[in-house]
Formats: sequence, structure tokens, C-alpha cells
Amino acid sequence: MKWSRSFGELKQAGLEGTGTYGAELCQFLIDNDIRVYEVNRPNRAKRRLRGKSDPTDAENGARSVLAKESTALPKSHDGVAEALRYLVMARKSAVKARKQAINQVRVLLVT
Repeated sequence: MKWSRSFGELKQAGLEGTGTYGAELCQFLIDNDIRVYEVNRPNRAKRRLRGKSDPTDAENGARSVLAKESTALPKSHDGVAEALRYLVMARKSAVKARKQAINQVRVLLVT
């Protein structure tokens, strides 16, 4: 936080992956009264042509926030919607485990 504020007052930030890898950083920034916007991943085809560049991706993300191209607010990760998301994830996992168990039993019966 100290590093970013050395460039001036930090009012807003653009983050990629606010629901996954960037979730903790997103929450930290929100807790420190910084407006966070979800930045879309760069176009994969263009990235392959130029090669992967974290500094370039970061600059492009910042530019998209400043230009008001990235206006999506990150999900809050609380409340009913998040609880349902956890239930759906648990159900999918249980269905997958059940399918794997049935397949293992079939293999044992066949052999």
C-alpha cells in the first residue's frame, strides 16, 4: 500500500480475477476505501503474438480503468448468492465423486 501511494493518492484500482487469485487483494483494497473494478483478461490471440508481459498487462488494465472501459464491480462474496455458489460447488463435487465410485465398482466387477 505504501508503494502504491508513493505515486500519489490511490482512489481506484483495476484487478483481474477478483473472484479467484485476486480475491484477497480485492478485499484488502475495498477495506482501505479504494474503489476496485474487474478488468477483463487480455485477448489471448494478441498476447500470443506479442508474448506474455505482466508489466504491459498491468498498464493496459490501469488504462482501461482510467478510460472507464472497465466498469464492472467485483462480486461481494457474501450473502445468499455466495451461499448458493458454495452449495452448487459442493453438489458438483459430490456428483463427480459418485460417478467415480460407480466407475470403480464397474471396473472391479468386470475384472
